[in-house]
Amino acid sequence: MNLFQTWRQDARSSLVVFLVALPLCLGIALASNAPLAAGLFAGIIGGIVVGTFSGSNISVSGPAAGLTVIVVNAIAELGAFESFSVAVFISGLIQIFFGFIRGGVIGNYFPNSVIKGMLAAIGLILILKQFPHAIGYDIDFMGDLKFMQKDGHNTFTEIFVAFDWLHWGAVIISSVSILILLVWEKMSAQGYGLFKIIPGALMAVISGVLLNEIFLATNFPFALTTEHLVTLPFSGGFNDLIANAKFPDWGHLSNPLVYKVAFTLALVGSLESLLSIDAADKLAGPIKPTNKNREMFAQGIANTLSGIVGALPITAVIVRTSANVNAGAKSKLSTILHGAWLLLCVVLIPNVLNKIPLAALAAILIIVGYKLTKPALIKSMFKKGWNQFIPFIVTILSILFTDLLTGIGIGLIVGLFFILRNNMHRSIVVVKDGESFLIRFHKDTSFLHKAFLIKALNRIPDNSEVVIDGEKVFLDEDIIELLEDFIQMSSKRNITVQLEKSNLSVNRLFKDI
Repeated sequence: MNLFQTWRQDARSSLVVFLVALPLCLGIALASNAPLAAGLFAGIIGGIVVGTFSGSNISVSGPAAGLTVIVVNAIAELGAFESFSVAVFISGLIQIFFGFIRGGVIGNYFPNSVIKGMLAAIGLILILKQFPHAIGYDIDFMGDLKFMQKDGHNTFTEIFVAFDWLHWGAVIISSVSILILLVWEKMSAQGYGLFKIIPGALMAVISGVLLNEIFLATNFPFALTTEHLVTLPFSGGFNDLIANAKFPDWGHLSNPLVYKVAFTLALVGSLESLLSIDAADKLAGPIKPTNKNREMFAQGIANTLSGIVGALPITAVIVRTSANVNAGAKSKLSTILHGAWLLLCVVLIPNVLNKIPLAALAAILIIVGYKLTKPALIKSMFKKGWNQFIPFIVTILSILFTDLLTGIGIGLIVGLFFILRNNMHRSIVVVKDGESFLIRFHKDTSFLHKAFLIKALNRIPDNSEVVIDGEKVFLDEDIIELLEDFIQMSSKRNITVQLEKSNLSVNRLFKDI
């Protein structure tokens, strides 16, 4: 696709992603005990560099909330952010190596039920986490996805505490913003020109800024003060942005701890990127899957550059990707432009950005969250049966009550259990006809099927006739030995066993010699 073929839709969606990315970049940097400039640099590089080299048309990369704990611990362990930047640089080189050895193939083995559960969980978390911001309680950072928060509360208790600090100015602004977003989407869907050209998120933010400026100008008690607004520590200009950066101290290349941190960042960051890319492909609908090895190269190049300029580590991130898809992005131009908007606006108009109410941005994220976790998704997963629904629900609950990576890990374990369980039933079929039994192996069978086969053999009663058909598939030695033990024991139980043999069989037990 020509990069500029759909520039109108992409320019429109890039503004929405920019508005979502700005507070997330700042919040994640704050939560990571890193300079705010490090978060912004990561957002800029994630947009422009990853957007350029990635094979995905709609995925967005930047600083990730899932890495905050690792980043905090790594900075403390290494003693300085300048040392940590060296680790980020090396982690990028490791990711480039992952791409070279085709390590991205790991991303092809995530069950669909777990990926969809991750999307629904993030949607639910966005709604729950952004609600306090929508009513004026802005203690926790906006990009937080963890159940236990840095302020000592959790996802649910934070909501109750927020009501004690309710700010009517924030309530009015977030309510107006949500109303604008809903009306704008409906009018855009009906084809009204103005509503299709200007993104509703931009209008929601502009409305929030104007409302608060009116509150301030009229000394209205609902006016939002600095702690409820975007806060950039810059006065403007590229030199000011650079002055707030902390560049790497290359003298730490000899520190073994730097390499330990680098490998951890590369491994965890790659996993989160691959999960997000899989989720992005699901959001985009029936398209050709993204080349995950190429994605590893793109992430590696970006993190190498992040280390050089003193930015936070970068991964593909699902919240900004979801906003990009919902805003109607058609090509990677949207991702690249959002990075450019971050750079230009931070350099040219930081004072304007500092007037944006967090409540208006929370409203945008709440709508993004709702679109990720619509009831229709839950209904569709339920209709697919328990093998899909249980891993889906477990993934949602695990992410909700832990954090993204831990929850995904739990979801994967449950998902793999159901995959193996389903595969066992399809691999080994037991048919009963009176006192006769047929045991047929339909697929290659390994030690993973032992438990199911033992259970099936133990259910065969004494004085039965058993035919075992395993000539056409591969059976590993564990299965062969288990069948041999059953045959040896069958005479004691008066069970007659017949093996279907062939001179073409690859299994010694079924070889007709």
